[in-house]
Amino acid sequence: MNVLLSWMQEFAPITGEPEEIARTMTELGMVVESIQMVGPSWDGIIVAKVVALDPHPEADRIQLVSVDTGSAELHAAGEVSDDSLQICCGAFNMAVGDLVPLATLGTTMPGGMEIARRKLRGQWSNGMICSGPELEIAGEVDADGILVLPSDLVVGTPLVEALGVSTDIMFDLDIEGNRPDALSMIGVVRDLAAKQGVPFSVPERPVPTGDSVASERASVTIEAPELCQRFGFRVLDNVTIGESPEWMAQRLTAAGMRPINSIVDISNYVMLELGQPNHTYDLNKVADGVLSVRMGREGETITTLDDVERIITESDGVIANAADEPIGLAGVMGGASTEIGEDTTSVLLEAAIWDRMIIAKTVRRLNLRSEASTRYERGVDPEGVQRGLDRFCQLAIEICGATVASGTVVVDGNLVPTPPVRTRLSKINHLLGTDLTIEQVVGYLDPIGYTSSPLEDGVLSVNVPSWRPDSSIEEDIVEEVGRHHGYEKSGKRVPRPAQNGELTLNQLGRRRIRRAFLGAGYSEAMPMPFLAPDDLLRAGLADEGITLANPLVAEESVLRTSLLPGLLKAVAYNQSHRNAGVQLYELGRIYLGSDQELPDEQEWVAAIRAGADAVCATQLLDQLTATLTLRDVSLRNVERAGLHPTRSAEVVFRGRVLGEVGEIDPRVLEAYEIEGRVAWLQLNTAPILSALGNAPKYKKVSRFPSSDLDLAFVVDDKVSAKDVSRNLVKAGGKLVRSVKLFDVFRGEQVGEGKRSLAYAIRLQAADHTLEDEEVSKARQAMIDAVAKFHKGELR
Repeated sequence: MNVLLSWMQEFAPITGEPEEIARTMTELGMVVESIQMVGPSWDGIIVAKVVALDPHPEADRIQLVSVDTGSAELHAAGEVSDDSLQICCGAFNMAVGDLVPLATLGTTMPGGMEIARRKLRGQWSNGMICSGPELEIAGEVDADGILVLPSDLVVGTPLVEALGVSTDIMFDLDIEGNRPDALSMIGVVRDLAAKQGVPFSVPERPVPTGDSVASERASVTIEAPELCQRFGFRVLDNVTIGESPEWMAQRLTAAGMRPINSIVDISNYVMLELGQPNHTYDLNKVADGVLSVRMGREGETITTLDDVERIITESDGVIANAADEPIGLAGVMGGASTEIGEDTTSVLLEAAIWDRMIIAKTVRRLNLRSEASTRYERGVDPEGVQRGLDRFCQLAIEICGATVASGTVVVDGNLVPTPPVRTRLSKINHLLGTDLTIEQVVGYLDPIGYTSSPLEDGVLSVNVPSWRPDSSIEEDIVEEVGRHHGYEKSGKRVPRPAQNGELTLNQLGRRRIRRAFLGAGYSEAMPMPFLAPDDLLRAGLADEGITLANPLVAEESVLRTSLLPGLLKAVAYNQSHRNAGVQLYELGRIYLGSDQELPDEQEWVAAIRAGADAVCATQLLDQLTATLTLRDVSLRNVERAGLHPTRSAEVVFRGRVLGEVGEIDPRVLEAYEIEGRVAWLQLNTAPILSALGNAPKYKKVSRFPSSDLDLAFVVDDKVSAKDVSRNLVKAGGKLVRSVKLFDVFRGEQVGEGKRSLAYAIRLQAADHTLEDEEVSKARQAMIDAVAKFHKGELR
């Protein structure tokens, strides 16, 4: 945003060199990107009066213009004897009595040309009568180009003084999104004045009114209170539309806006000065003066001021007329049907407060950003509606000769009050690294509108001003104190963290899990979490994946609910490239449906081994539980989606299902074009991470010989091999060094509904060589345990 020093000084006695002011504004968070000198360079150019026009005796395209400059000294410099000064001029659009700008001898024009006394075809020219382009301004010029000045100016007056313009200092500010108040002149000055310790005020400008009453000329109804917090309007009559005065045009140009006409320029001027956008309607084009504020309807259209027909949706806010037809896009752009024209004499002036998110959605959908919509998106002061309407009317009376109807009509929608913010002095000093007192904090906040009252010792109740909708929490108040105290006063220091480079327990746990799989010979895979629409069904899983609204590619539009499809694709890819027998694992996230707006995101770990059976999967599980020191892990024989119906089980940990283990269903393997058997293990990492104990302690290796036994038991199919193994270990006691399942057999020899489980058991004592009696006793104890707990028979 561009701000002018002279404009700021209308609200506060801002002092200091431009560089010093820029540094102060930057420290306040309003970063100054550049400083420029703006305005005309018209030293030596005065108002002159044409007193005679004579043809040049030697040139048809030049005439001799005699001008009255009101200064005898200039006449003497031109070496003329009468009261006029002769100028040779190639323009013919002036008449005797016209006032024109005269560049006197020695003047340097804005374009760099120096004016000197010259002889043209034998006639002396003692200066130059100027055109608008030569002065770098737009004026009332015809094809010949000389600028004809208003007739009420005083001859001999410097042009700068006569037209009420001057050079000025412009600061180009970079305003962040959390400072909506700084998108106005008074917002910038309020902050700067508080920092400089000078008084700030917005002048009261009374508005004289006529006999008519605004509420009798127009009306407004808010049908969508969620769209409009406040809607106010005033009525102006006898409006004469023309060019704006030069001082206003100069300020608008410096601010980056093109002067258009007096009414449009006043509207932009008020918005820049007070931060309150406004909109003008030709009252004669608003049927019965009736306005209504509502949400749009599908299929409606409106032709906006840029002559583009736009389609309205239900998410857009509109202003409608008595026929319920849209005549404006709320907070974005007005409609062409009620546009101000050259014949406009009565104006309906609107100033409103619109919902920020509704305006933002419309702006993005239509790609129709404006200065007004930018301010509405960031937040506008609801208490500034009346002030903005009055300032517009005051300027319209001064510039356009308008008559203002008495009264202002203001209707409120969902005007949400801002609650006070509880602010602790300890919090302020902690975040800023300062040692401020309550009195200092109040002294920083009061000048910028943050009034406060004590709640208790060291605690303030701070009332947020209406022009700061961005402030709502304690940290926002701390930021305001920090800005005006000066961040540079807090000193420079490097924060000291509680721990230097230490991993969290969960990070350490994940590393242990990865090391466990790597130690078992598995390589880590990282499939994408996005699946094709049919991947879950091909993997034998329920089709309950969450479909993305904007997938990167249509072939990967579903979030995975299991790690199985991705690892199956990895195995299939490796087999297609003649790399059989791969052993892969993945530690990643799955996404399950939930009642919340976002999916239930869980972290799981899975392993897959091509060319292996369920026994390999359970052996991997045993190795993991031993490495990670997980106790109380058991299996429960149940069918699992995507796994072999009789070679799969739930992994139960501390009474809760931890995951699944077994073989992949042959039908799934066929769907993914995978040959052979495939072992599978999938576990939820959350219970594992919360239960991880210390790393296992190594035991001394016995130097005494071991005794190996092979025992095969016939048990029901429903009996878990893991449970049998656990009971063998318990029955054998301290002598059992390992129990490994090495064969599973089903057939007529063992009977229907049964299977044979064969275990390799190693017995060993730590301090002596086992005797036959000890081995026999341990063997019988294990056989008895299987018979007791699983009704198993020794083969």
